Amino acid sequence: MPAPKGAGAEHKGEDGRFVEDLLREYLNRYLPNGLEVLTGFILRPAVKTGETGTERKAGSDSHSTQLDIIVFDSGNYPVFQRFGNSVIVPPEGVVGIISVKKHLNDGDVKKECEALFEAASLCETLASNDRSDKVRGPYLALVSVKSNIEKTRTDALNWIFNQVSSAYTGKSGITFDKLVGFIGALDEWSIFKRRPEKKLIEAKYVGFKHQNGESRRSGSSTFLYILYECRKPSPNPEVRNTS
Repeated sequence: MPAPKGAGAEHKGEDGRFVEDLLREYLNRYLPNGLEVLTGFILRPAVKTGETGTERKAGSDSHSTQLDIIVFDSGNYPVFQRFGNSVIVPPEGVVGIISVKKHLNDGDVKKECEALFEAASLCETLASNDRSDKVRGPYLALVSVKSNIEKTRTDALNWIFNQVSSAYTGKSGITFDKLVGFIGALDEWSIFKRRPEKKLIEAKYVGFKHQNGESRRSGSSTFLYILYECRKPSPNPEVRNTS
């Protein structure tokens, strides 16, 4: 129901869910069979991984916070528990993780990048004894419809770059795959992570502001980019990491 005063829904939580539903429907329309677009939690049991991985032997069961969108390979991996589109899934089948905001505020960038990093860490194969027993980490994105981030003393995109950098300061086990791949306000600007052609030793980001009249085209390009990244095969597609 629309709010009696101002824009959006009367219940503010409905705005965010509506944006999530729109993105979920778009992804479901174009992703291949076997990939589901869900919401819920990632649960990583402390069990052996793959054929030779014993890195979780001394660990404990771990789980993520609630995630807005999980792109999951249900064609090859089981869902632990399902309540409609809300699920608990194992990390091995997670292809993409997307945080969704209707309005992106100052405090969201660092907080959501940290949450995505922790979720991606659950999906890592860590120190598997077999180098072929590896899969690419899930694609990570923070998507919003509109940005409330406005700066007068510095460029807003530079400020956001600094927030992304601070989200990873002091963290251990940083890899290319665990760094956010896209941050954007569909009506205003986009920041993409570039994949180096050779060794994945660092992440370089490219940001650009949308020009007038580009909102619809930029939004479509963003979704297509996310689809492309979520559909990319693992480096060793014939070998999958399993619990």
